[in-house]
Amino acid sequence: MSSPTLTVSAKWLGAYRCDVTSGEFTIPADEPESVGGTNEGPQPTELLLAALSSCFTLAVAYAADKRGIELAHLSVEVTGTYDGPRFSALEIQVDVGCDAAVKERLLESASRVCYVSNTIRNPPAMRVRAV
Repeated sequence: MSSPTLTVSAKWLGAYRCDVTSGEFTIPADEPESVGGTNEGPQPTELLLAALSSCFTLAVAYAADKRGIELAHLSVEVTGTYDGPRFSALEIQVDVGCDAAVKERLLESASRVCYVSNTIRNPPAMRVRAV
């Protein structure tokens, strides 16, 4: 049995702008004007941080729901530290409104089910090919 796959595509629109298509949704990606972009969308690195923060947020909500933990609030902030053409460090800060005694277990559970943090933590094989 083969593993399920997910495909997202991007189409260049000139300068440093492209539109990313995922299912029914289109997301602009661009660079700031200071580096030649048109600043009409988030940078790809911001989209990476957005993917991590949104996935981790939903993973915490999922883990809380599975354990019957009611959340008063939940927000996640991700900060990436640039080092050349990559991030050298990522920090996830979670503000979760629940009993302090369960917070760490809840975050550990979320870490296990968050696809994006697991992919970054254990990078997959990647192949680039021309078609």
